[in-house]
Amino acid sequence: MSVNGKKVLHMDRNSYYGGESASITPLEDLYKRFNLPGTPPESMGRGRDWNVDLIPKFLMANGQLVKMLLYTEVTRYLDFKVIEGSFVYKGGKIYKVPSTEAEALASSE
Repeated sequence: MSVNGKKVLHMDRNSYYGGESASITPLEDLYKRFNLPGTPPESMGRGRDWNVDLIPKFLMANGQLVKMLLYTEVTRYLDFKVIEGSFVYKGGKIYKVPSTEAEALASSE
């Protein structure tokens, strides 16, 4: 609507945007969100180095969502990157999703 000159009021009860599909950063905010005790260990580095999606999002390069983002010009506020890796949390452990044939053959999961 704002693209067409209309004023839009956005109200959110959270301290972050996106509701249940938000990306939480810094890591300290993730600890607060899930009521985890303490703070992230120093071995995890700086909290701002982390961006955790509550629901992982992948955009197909020529998909409808990308076309809509371009049309609404919100791409001024976005950075698109090729991902370095994808991980899943299962049974209390974090696993890397294989991205090459060699990684898939070497994986025991």
